[in-house]
Amino acid sequence: MNTLLLTAGRVLLALYFLIPGIMKFVSWDMHIQLMEKHDMPFAPVLLGVAGVFQIGAAVLLIANRFTWIVALLLAGLVLVINVSLHDFWNYLGLEKAHEMQNFIKNLGIFAGLLVLSGHSMPEYLKANRKK
Repeated sequence: MNTLLLTAGRVLLALYFLIPGIMKFVSWDMHIQLMEKHDMPFAPVLLGVAGVFQIGAAVLLIANRFTWIVALLLAGLVLVINVSLHDFWNYLGLEKAHEMQNFIKNLGIFAGLLVLSGHSMPEYLKANRKK
Protein backbone atom coordinates (compact mmCIF):
# COMPACT_ATOMS: atom_id res chain seq x y z
CA MET A 1 0.00 0.00 0.00
CA ASN A 2 2.88 2.39 0.83
CA THR A 3 4.35 1.98 -2.67
CA LEU A 4 0.96 2.59 -4.29
CA LEU A 5 0.40 5.77 -2.29
CA LEU A 6 3.90 7.10 -3.02
CA THR A 7 3.56 6.30 -6.72
CA ALA A 8 0.15 7.95 -6.95
CA GLY A 9 1.41 11.06 -5.14
CA ARG A 10 4.52 11.29 -7.29
CA VAL A 11 2.57 10.92 -10.54
CA LEU A 12 -0.06 13.47 -9.46
CA LEU A 13 2.66 15.97 -8.58
CA ALA A 14 4.22 15.30 -11.98
CA LEU A 15 0.91 16.02 -13.73
CA TYR A 16 0.72 19.32 -11.85
CA PHE A 17 3.85 20.35 -13.79
CA LEU A 18 3.39 18.43 -17.05
CA ILE A 19 0.06 19.98 -18.05
CA PRO A 20 1.04 23.60 -17.25
CA GLY A 21 4.41 22.99 -18.95
CA ILE A 22 2.62 21.99 -22.15
CA MET A 23 0.14 24.87 -21.78
CA LYS A 24 3.01 27.35 -21.68
CA PHE A 25 3.58 26.54 -25.35
CA VAL A 26 -0.07 26.09 -26.33
CA SER A 27 -1.08 29.45 -24.79
CA TRP A 28 2.23 31.25 -25.29
CA ASP A 29 0.85 34.79 -25.71
CA MET A 30 -1.37 34.56 -22.64
CA HIS A 31 1.57 33.47 -20.48
CA ILE A 32 3.80 36.21 -21.90
CA GLN A 33 1.12 38.80 -21.04
CA LEU A 34 0.89 37.45 -17.49
CA MET A 35 4.65 37.60 -17.04
CA GLU A 36 4.84 41.11 -18.49
CA LYS A 37 2.00 42.23 -16.20
CA HIS A 38 4.28 41.24 -13.31
CA ASP A 39 7.27 43.06 -14.86
CA MET A 40 9.29 39.89 -15.39
CA PRO A 41 12.34 40.53 -17.56
CA PHE A 42 13.17 38.26 -20.51
CA ALA A 43 9.64 36.82 -20.45
CA PRO A 44 9.92 34.76 -23.67
CA VAL A 45 13.21 33.18 -22.62
CA LEU A 46 12.05 32.46 -19.08
CA LEU A 47 8.75 31.06 -20.31
CA GLY A 48 10.47 28.70 -22.75
CA VAL A 49 12.96 27.52 -20.13
CA ALA A 50 10.21 27.03 -17.55
CA GLY A 51 8.04 25.09 -20.01
CA VAL A 52 10.83 22.75 -21.09
CA PHE A 53 11.95 22.28 -17.49
CA GLN A 54 8.42 21.52 -16.25
CA ILE A 55 7.81 18.96 -18.99
CA GLY A 56 11.20 17.29 -18.55
CA ALA A 57 10.94 17.24 -14.76
CA ALA A 58 7.42 15.81 -14.91
CA VAL A 59 8.56 13.00 -17.21
CA LEU A 60 11.43 12.20 -14.82
CA LEU A 61 9.05 12.13 -11.84
CA ILE A 62 6.62 9.84 -13.67
CA ALA A 63 9.54 7.53 -14.57
CA ASN A 64 10.79 7.76 -10.96
CA ARG A 65 14.25 8.88 -12.13
CA PHE A 66 16.38 11.35 -10.16
CA THR A 67 13.26 11.95 -8.09
CA TRP A 68 14.84 13.58 -5.06
CA ILE A 69 16.79 16.19 -7.03
CA VAL A 70 13.99 16.86 -9.52
CA ALA A 71 11.56 17.40 -6.64
CA LEU A 72 13.97 19.88 -5.02
CA LEU A 73 14.44 21.76 -8.30
CA LEU A 74 10.69 21.92 -8.83
CA ALA A 75 10.28 23.18 -5.26
CA GLY A 76 12.66 26.00 -6.13
CA LEU A 77 10.64 26.79 -9.25
CA VAL A 78 7.45 26.88 -7.20
CA LEU A 79 9.00 29.41 -4.82
CA VAL A 80 10.12 31.66 -7.68
CA ILE A 81 6.71 31.48 -9.36
CA ASN A 82 4.92 32.03 -6.06
CA VAL A 83 6.80 35.21 -5.19
CA SER A 84 6.88 36.65 -8.71
CA LEU A 85 3.43 35.75 -10.07
CA HIS A 86 1.18 35.26 -7.04
CA ASP A 87 2.10 38.50 -5.28
CA PHE A 88 -1.20 38.93 -3.44
CA TRP A 89 0.30 41.74 -1.35
CA ASN A 90 0.14 43.97 -4.46
CA TYR A 91 -3.62 43.56 -5.00
CA LEU A 92 -6.94 44.41 -3.43
CA GLY A 93 -10.32 42.72 -3.23
CA LEU A 94 -11.15 39.65 -5.26
CA GLU A 95 -7.85 39.65 -7.14
CA LYS A 96 -5.97 39.69 -3.82
CA ALA A 97 -8.05 36.77 -2.52
CA HIS A 98 -7.46 34.80 -5.72
CA GLU A 99 -3.69 35.37 -5.67
CA MET A 100 -3.50 34.55 -1.95
CA GLN A 101 -5.34 31.29 -2.59
CA ASN A 102 -2.87 30.41 -5.36
CA PHE A 103 0.06 31.39 -3.13
CA ILE A 104 -1.12 29.14 -0.28
CA LYS A 105 -1.95 26.28 -2.67
CA ASN A 106 1.56 26.50 -4.06
CA LEU A 107 2.98 26.31 -0.53
CA GLY A 108 1.17 22.96 -0.25
CA ILE A 109 2.71 21.81 -3.55
CA PHE A 110 6.10 23.03 -2.27
CA ALA A 111 5.63 20.98 0.93
CA GLY A 112 4.69 17.89 -1.06
CA LEU A 113 7.80 18.26 -3.20
CA LEU A 114 9.97 18.55 -0.09
CA VAL A 115 8.41 15.38 1.36
CA LEU A 116 8.88 13.55 -1.94
CA SER A 117 12.50 14.67 -2.14
CA GLY A 118 13.25 13.65 1.43
CA HIS A 119 11.56 10.29 1.03
CA SER A 120 13.25 9.44 -2.27
CA MET A 121 16.73 10.65 -1.33
CA PRO A 122 19.26 7.84 -1.71
CA GLU A 123 20.17 6.07 1.53
CA TYR A 124 23.84 6.97 1.26
CA LEU A 125 22.92 10.67 1.31
CA LYS A 126 20.58 10.18 4.25
CA ALA A 127 23.29 8.31 6.14
CA ASN A 128 25.91 11.04 5.52
CA ARG A 129 23.44 13.69 6.60
CA LYS A 130 23.04 12.12 10.07
CA LYS A 131 26.76 12.27 10.92
